[in-house]
Amino acid sequence: MASLGTYLRLLRAGVILVREGVVASLPAEELSGGMLLGHRLARLLAKRRAKHAERAHRLARAVNRLGPSWVKLGQFLATRPDVVGAEIAVDLSGLQDRMDTFPEALARAEIEASLGRTMEDLYTRFDSPVAAASIAQVHPAEVAYADGVRKVAVKVVRPGVRQRFQRDLEVFYLISELQERFIPASRRLRPVEITRTLEQTTRIEMDLRLEAAALSEMAENTREDPGFRVPRVDWERTGRDVITMEWIEGIKMSDIEGLRAAGHDLVALADTLTQSFLRHTLRDGFFHADMHQGNLFVDPKGCVVAVDMGIVGRMSKKERRFLAEILYGFITRDYRRVADVHFEAGYVPARHDPASFAQAIRAIGEPIHGQPAETISMARLLTLLFEVTELFDMQTRPELVMLQKTMVVVEGVARTLNPRFNMWKAAEPVVGGWIRDNLGPRRITGDIREGAIAAFKLAEQLPELASRTRQFADEVNAMAENGLRFDEATSEAIGKAEARHTRSGRVALWVIAAAMVWMALAIHPMW
Repeated sequence: MASLGTYLRLLRAGVILVREGVVASLPAEELSGGMLLGHRLARLLAKRRAKHAERAHRLARAVNRLGPSWVKLGQFLATRPDVVGAEIAVDLSGLQDRMDTFPEALARAEIEASLGRTMEDLYTRFDSPVAAASIAQVHPAEVAYADGVRKVAVKVVRPGVRQRFQRDLEVFYLISELQERFIPASRRLRPVEITRTLEQTTRIEMDLRLEAAALSEMAENTREDPGFRVPRVDWERTGRDVITMEWIEGIKMSDIEGLRAAGHDLVALADTLTQSFLRHTLRDGFFHADMHQGNLFVDPKGCVVAVDMGIVGRMSKKERRFLAEILYGFITRDYRRVADVHFEAGYVPARHDPASFAQAIRAIGEPIHGQPAETISMARLLTLLFEVTELFDMQTRPELVMLQKTMVVVEGVARTLNPRFNMWKAAEPVVGGWIRDNLGPRRITGDIREGAIAAFKLAEQLPELASRTRQFADEVNAMAENGLRFDEATSEAIGKAEARHTRSGRVALWVIAAAMVWMALAIHPMW
C-alpha cells in the first residue's frame, strides 16, 4: 500500500508533466472516453511557451524539474522503445545527464568515509570537479605510484542520492502498478518488472565497486583486441562511493573536427567501434550498454577507449546463438528459420502459427534486401522486428532490448564518423566468424565436449546421489510404519512455542478490544 507522501509526489510529478506540455504532446489517436477528455484538458492547462516547443524540449524541461531520479528513468525508458514507442524513445535519448556539481568539501568527506583514509594519504593533488551527473561527479587528481606521479580520474557518488532515489522509486512502482491494473493492454510489457529492472540497474550503478569490476572484466576480455581498451582501475583507492581510474588523455568521439585535425582515420574508427561492440556481445556475452559519444575517446595512438561502465549488458550463450541465427536468417532470406528460432527460444507463444509469423518476418526482410548496403541498419532491423513481434504477443526480453538500444547508439556514432558506413561489411568479420564457429561443425564439436563434461561431473556425483536417495527412502518407510515422532527436546520446544503463541494471541485480542473501546469513547464522549 503506497503512503500518502508517495501519492503527493506522484501528484506533483503529474502537475509538472501537464504544465510543461508533456502529456499534451503524447499521441492521442487511440484514446477515447475519459482518457481523451483528460488529454484535451492537459492541452488547456499547459504553459503557453510549452505549447509551441518540440516534444523533446518539453520532456527535457519536465524531467530536469523533477530531479535526478527522473532523468535516470527517462534515460532508462529511452532503451525501451517497445514500451514508450520509437519516437518518444528517440526524444528521451536526448536527455543529458548533466547536473550541477556539489561542493568539493562534500566529495572529500565521501571519499575519506568510503576508503577510511585521509585525502593526503590517498592523493598528492585533488582538483575541482570537471563533470557532474545525477549519480556522481568526476574530479581530476594525482597519485604517487612507485614508478612516478600519474594523473587519475576520481568518480564520487553524490551525497544523499540513494535516499532520494528510494523515495522516487516508490512513485515509479505506484505508476507501474496503476498502469497494470487499469490498462490491461500494457500488462504484456510488464511495467512492474520494468521498474524492478530500473531499480536493479540503478542500485548497481550507485555502487562504484561494481563499475570497477565491470571495467576489470572488460579489460581482461579485450586484452588482445586491436584498437579498443578501457581505463585501468586503482583498486586501492576504490570503494562503494568512489572509484579511481586512469585519466584518459584523448579526444571525445563527438569532436569530429578534433579527430580529423589529429590525423585519425575516421572510417577505420567507425569499423573498429562496431566490430569491438559485436565482438564483446557475441564472443564474451558482456558489453558496454552506454556507448554514446560522450563515453568514447580516441587516445593519441588511435585506440578507442570506453569509459563509464555503470550500465552493462549480458547475454547467455543460448541467447547469443539465437541472435546470430536471427541475423543470419535475414542475411540468407531464410524467414522460416528466423520464425522457428523465435518459437524455439520461447520468445513467441506456441499458440501462434509459425508460418504466419514467418510471413510477418518476410515483410521486414524483403524491403531491406532492396536497399544499398550502406543504408541498411542492423539496429533498425531489430527495431522493426520488435514492432512486428508485438502482434504475436512476444514477451519483452530486456537483454535483447538493451542490445538493440546499444546497437542503435553504436551505429549512430559510426555514421557520424563515416556517413557512408556499411554496417554489414563492418560486421562480417566478427559475425561471420562467430557463425562459422558456433553454428557449423565446430558448434557440434563444442556441444559434444560440453555434454561430455556435464556427463562426467554427473557421474562423479552418482555414488553420493544414490546414497542420499537410499537414506531418504529408508526415512520415508520408517515414518510410514511408525508415524512422525519427535525427540523429547523437540517436543518441549514445540510446547513452549505454542504457549507463547497463545499468550501473544490473548494479549493482541485485549489490545484490539481496548483500542475499540477508546475509539468508541472518543466518538461518543457522553458515554
